[in-house]
Amino acid sequence: MSVIGAASLALSGLTLAGTAAQAAPRPCPGSGAGDPARCAQVVGINAGSSLVMRTAPRYSAGAVARFGNGQWLEVDCWTTGDPDADGHNYRYWMQVSTGSASGYVNDWYLDTGGPGTWKSLIRQC
Repeated sequence: MSVIGAASLALSGLTLAGTAAQAAPRPCPGSGAGDPARCAQVVGINAGSSLVMRTAPRYSAGAVARFGNGQWLEVDCWTTGDPDADGHNYRYWMQVSTGSASGYVNDWYLDTGGPGTWKSLIRQC
């Protein structure tokens, strides 16, 4: 498993326009050949706010860590839970890790491309 930390890279210009951010889980930064780990970047977080990693796929669950736009998270698996906080009714959550923390974030705020893109790459939790 690659240790990616919460490395912050420049956001690649992705925007949210009514659907989850478009891209796909990809090899993690610094991963070696044959490493199956997949990563995604945090996107769509308002200035002065952060994406909260939680202990379960619901907003009432305890906070584990906070991330800003452009930070990389390793995607371990997906599940369903509370809809996203911005009212899009998007219920997919990813179990993610950084090497020092593990928990759940709503997939709406990751550049995974949505379930049609990642279901073939990421296992269900």
